[in-house]
Amino acid sequence: MGHGTSKNEAFDESTDISGSMSSRIHKLRQRLHLHRRRHHRHGSDSNSKSNLSKHLLKEEDFVGIARLRLIRAEMKFKDKWLSCVSLGEQTFRTAISDQTDKPVWNSVKKLLLEKIGAHVARISIFETNRLSKSNLIGYCEIDLLEFFTQESDLEMKVDLKDPSAATVVVGSIYLSCSIEDPIETEKSFVRRILSIVDYNEDGNLSFAEFSDLIDAFGNQLAANKKKELFKAADEDGNGVVSIDELAMLLVVQQEKDPLINCCPVCGEIIEVSDGLNTMIHLTLCFDEGTGNQVMTGGFLTDKQASNGWMFKVSEWAQFSSYEVGLRSGSGASHILVFDRRTKRLVEEIIDAKIILSMRAIYQSKLGLGLMDKGAKELLQNISEKQGRKMDSVKSAKDIPKFVDMFKDQINLSEVKYPLKHFKTFNEFFIRELKPGARPIACMERDDVAVCAADCRLMAFKTATDSLRFWIKGRKFSVQGLLGTEVCSSSFVDGTLAIFRLAPQDYHRFHFPVSGTIEKFVDIPGCLYTVNPIAVNSKYCNVFTDNKRVAALVSTADFGKVAFVAIGATMVGSITFSRKEGDYVKKGDEFGYFSFGGSTVICVFEKDTIKIDDDLLENSARSLETLVSVGMRLGISTKKPSDSKLPNIEKIVL
Repeated sequence: MGHGTSKNEAFDESTDISGSMSSRIHKLRQRLHLHRRRHHRHGSDSNSKSNLSKHLLKEEDFVGIARLRLIRAEMKFKDKWLSCVSLGEQTFRTAISDQTDKPVWNSVKKLLLEKIGAHVARISIFETNRLSKSNLIGYCEIDLLEFFTQESDLEMKVDLKDPSAATVVVGSIYLSCSIEDPIETEKSFVRRILSIVDYNEDGNLSFAEFSDLIDAFGNQLAANKKKELFKAADEDGNGVVSIDELAMLLVVQQEKDPLINCCPVCGEIIEVSDGLNTMIHLTLCFDEGTGNQVMTGGFLTDKQASNGWMFKVSEWAQFSSYEVGLRSGSGASHILVFDRRTKRLVEEIIDAKIILSMRAIYQSKLGLGLMDKGAKELLQNISEKQGRKMDSVKSAKDIPKFVDMFKDQINLSEVKYPLKHFKTFNEFFIRELKPGARPIACMERDDVAVCAADCRLMAFKTATDSLRFWIKGRKFSVQGLLGTEVCSSSFVDGTLAIFRLAPQDYHRFHFPVSGTIEKFVDIPGCLYTVNPIAVNSKYCNVFTDNKRVAALVSTADFGKVAFVAIGATMVGSITFSRKEGDYVKKGDEFGYFSFGGSTVICVFEKDTIKIDDDLLENSARSLETLVSVGMRLGISTKKPSDSKLPNIEKIVL
């Protein structure tokens, strides 16, 4: 690929028309496209690149690019170890170490940081082998913004926490992190791309080498200017220019009249008017394409990234699919939700056999036929039997196994009583939390509504939006949900907030608003699952067919608010801790569900609430948001606010 040394090669325009030009350019383009085949191996990787270029980042929101290096770890036993880094909707993994208790990776990843975006990276450590699934042993969370003012890339030691008990240390990881200055990031990118054509690696370029690179960009404007640019950098006229000098010149030129309008690595068309996003795209994409980083990308969650070759076979054969949005709940074998606190995608833990059975029942006409032939009564009987079992003293032995299954999703330090306090499984299932474990947002502001449960939330401006993005039942309606005793014309086009509780969640629900309880109405029905697989089914109407209780709350700031507690498969009962006529404050406990997952739906009257933008945006992607009791839901539009609300992005959730 080389053609002589930089120092001995004179500046000669005839190089442009030499017979070997086309072959050199072809080879260079192939080198720039090194990682295109890796894109096809992980379909979501190309999606993440596409999303990166389409995500228009404002200059004032850009912090920089974090260079995170996972060096090594010290564990308490020997095994083969894998480390994953998750930030926002992207996850990256290291190679698997040798059998050891002191794995070494020296893996580097560059991550985009925004002031308003995700900045807390989760590092997960798995013990793994090639035949079975990996086991999460420890994790830590690093706030990358803390490194913003640091100039050095010093090694530091961080304790790894036990996923089931955050106070227990299971090992240590050694890492370093630094934030690149935006200007230096751009210069660093240009230096690296220029070094590709430094064939003899002497730090200098001849015009022929520089010309090869410019022609590989495929930009005619750049091709026409290459002679002019090179001469401007070649001050002494010897036909050789240092990479550092040329890099600075190209950075300035890229700002004035961009030379690159198509990413030479992934082929993405880049908006020439958006210099900041161009620089970010090229920097991150080029690092992966040239193999400068050891970590593998293209994953959405650390659980997905930690799977071994059996998972890869299933992915290639399209037996399963990791996608953000509706398919992740209805058509695939995984359910992904967006954690509002960490701004990271997480995978909901659910047994694969249960997913398979739910898809068979709720996503097929055959399953619908089974429903009509007695399956409804069967679900009722199963739920009642399971409810009795979970109330027995023998059921207490299942508590440790349940906690272990959801070890990174149940925080025992928040629970009011120790595990030995619970005499039955249901006592643990309806556990209370310690006072203050769930702070209530803007407690002094009754015109700010809050989340009613620890749950996966979907929110929609209107019922029509909910049908377009989430609920696929043919007969769903607000009237059917609320019943004639509660529903009024104001609710028909009102705003919906759907709070879905999974089995591992804290199962007490709370008031989202302050007001007076006017009435409770029992509505009989079935006990379908409230899992997205059923909600997204066109063959049944989970929310309007299930057993439920509708409560009407009268408020000063939101008008009437309908609060619907919906039963589900394995839910033995819905218990309320308040009665008609009670005045309640937002955040007060309203009741609880016994064993099983279930759902609460709040319906606000038309034009009375503005749901927070992040919740609506996720819901429009058919992506549930993981929230906790007391997080902000929205603000009243019924009357103007007298004081300015705090910025939602600056609130500690």
